Amino acid sequence: MERLAKAFQNSVRAFSRLVRTEAAFQQEIILLIAAFPIGWFVASTWSGYALLIGSILFLITVEVLNTGIEAACDAVSREFNIDIQLAKDCGSLAVLISIVIVLGVWGLAIAERLFGLPI
Repeated sequence: MERLAKAFQNSVRAFSRLVRTEAAFQQEIILLIAAFPIGWFVASTWSGYALLIGSILFLITVEVLNTGIEAACDAVSREFNIDIQLAKDCGSLAVLISIVIVLGVWGLAIAERLFGLPI
């Protein structure tokens, strides 16, 4: 149980720091907060609502991992290194892919709501 409590403390510390210092994370948290009521009106089922919210939580998860990769790379070296650049670029690509997933999930849900298309 102590291990779980320490893991929770570490998570709260990371969340607090990201909310204070990372603009992308701040924007995604605002997006999540806005998605809770908006998703309620967009989704036609509970599972659809869970998918809408889950897609944004997935985006936030990828953003957190990307920030961790960038922090680890910066801790190793601030000088240009092709391997560090690749690691950071891959993290950015992962964020971009998750944004495309969010746009796709929300786009399909909105199309289903507006046009009554069973998707």
